[in-house]
Amino acid sequence: MGKIGRNQPCPCGSGRKYKHCCLPAQQAGTTASPTSQMKVSLMAAIEKAQTQAVEKKVAFQELGVFLFFSDHEGDAWLLEITESDAVQIAKGGERLEVPIDENPETIEINFSHTFALRDRQFFLTAYADKAETRLEKAPTQQIHAAIRRLHKRYPKEMLKRMHVEQGDGNADA
Repeated sequence: MGKIGRNQPCPCGSGRKYKHCCLPAQQAGTTASPTSQMKVSLMAAIEKAQTQAVEKKVAFQELGVFLFFSDHEGDAWLLEITESDAVQIAKGGERLEVPIDENPETIEINFSHTFALRDRQFFLTAYADKAETRLEKAPTQQIHAAIRRLHKRYPKEMLKRMHVEQGDGNADA
């Protein structure tokens, strides 16, 4: 295997820089499979976003195709940007149970909403009743920039392969 630069994308596919992802584990003499690394990374990112929401800290984090943000009112959301899906993971400083089903091949998240960016504003549409709401606290500019980076980094065909469509409109990640 060739040498991987510290600032290069991690070869595990997490979307993070190598120095912030698998390099520390390699330096410690441990290794993890890409699938287990993604599960650990996803669960750790959810936990971090929930903790920031409980502490009512404004935060934004990227992990591959996933975005996490929390606001000063204690709300936090998990976004999946290739399918524009969203689910709330904290509300009013309280952690919410995240609807995740993991197995050896996939990580399935039961998203409750879709999201859209229009006129520099963030909108959520509930799957249940198709009600649309504008989320004023969303870091719209950061979300837009992250989406642009993702589409520059990965070809459209690769992004499509990240999902297995389900009949109910939700997707596996």
